[in-house]
Amino acid sequence: MTEAILLVGGRGTRLRPLTVHTPKPMLPAAGVPFLTHQLARARAAGVDHIVLATSYLAEVFEPYFGDGSSLGLHLEYVTEEEPLGTGGAIRNVAGRLHSGPDQPVLIFNGDILTGLDIRALVRTHESTGADVSLHLTKVTDPRAYGLVPTDGTGRVTAFLEKPQTPEEIVTDQINAGAYVFRRSVIDTIPAGRPVSVERETFPGLLAAGAHLQGMVDSTYWLDLGTPAAFVRGSADLVLGRAPSPAVPGRCGDRLVLPTAEVATDAKLTGGTVVGEGAFVGEGARISGSTLLSGAVVEPGAVITDSMIGAHSRVGRRTILTGTVIGDGATVGPDNELREGTRIWCDAHIPAGAVRFSPDE
Repeated sequence: MTEAILLVGGRGTRLRPLTVHTPKPMLPAAGVPFLTHQLARARAAGVDHIVLATSYLAEVFEPYFGDGSSLGLHLEYVTEEEPLGTGGAIRNVAGRLHSGPDQPVLIFNGDILTGLDIRALVRTHESTGADVSLHLTKVTDPRAYGLVPTDGTGRVTAFLEKPQTPEEIVTDQINAGAYVFRRSVIDTIPAGRPVSVERETFPGLLAAGAHLQGMVDSTYWLDLGTPAAFVRGSADLVLGRAPSPAVPGRCGDRLVLPTAEVATDAKLTGGTVVGEGAFVGEGARISGSTLLSGAVVEPGAVITDSMIGAHSRVGRRTILTGTVIGDGATVGPDNELREGTRIWCDAHIPAGAVRFSPDE
């Protein structure tokens, strides 16, 4: 296997305001755009040609990664005129592939952080003679996912919608978002219109008698579609819980990038990342959080499981828990923001304006 398709066209609406100015795959995770981790893992598995299927803010990818030579890759970019869905995006870039009809093509989503053994998925695909092979993972509560039951040989038997009742939970296996397609199968996807591989392509292939093989790999897996998940994924990369050859430094409790400034008595723990040119003041305590480039955390602030946007500012003694601060926003001193709070880009929260605890 030498080539892959990477689906990076999504709008990342669940991650807003982080994705107002930046497409989801380009958001920094452990100090580099998340896409860097995926490209590096694909290269380590033997992939050397990757076609990026872009759409939302498509213009930012190529200036950053170029032709991919710095990563040991050959990268190409194809931009959708209109969003085409997962299947439509795959079909839209097919003309850039070099593989023969029976050769494998790796396809993966641009928002999944995983420890998947890519080579093992390809070996499974080739040894079983499958038309499509899917990475499956097991989850404790599968109600939020479509289910993918398999028989004793791992062959997929059905694609089931999200279960509504306990009786409908016939398996804990779900589609984990990485596939190997026989090259000729990609050409059967309708061109020029939106197509979902999950709802149309895979069920259609199954109904037509195609061989769809599942490989369960229950190593690290996380869908980074929400702010809480993205922050957790970045921290897990820094802590070494999630594997990546692209983390710019040693794994540990913290990752402080060059040109960042951190006061000597500030405490950074839990996989916290301090981005280029960011500043952390005296006595600040930051755990499991990410500060993007140029962010400022003033003295005495306490930040937990949060993401602080580029060139934003968190005031003195402000407490943030599970919070997202958009690019260029300011949260004044003595505020207290709790789980799920999102402050939009360039917004300004005055000093002491938001509190959950009683005034002392």
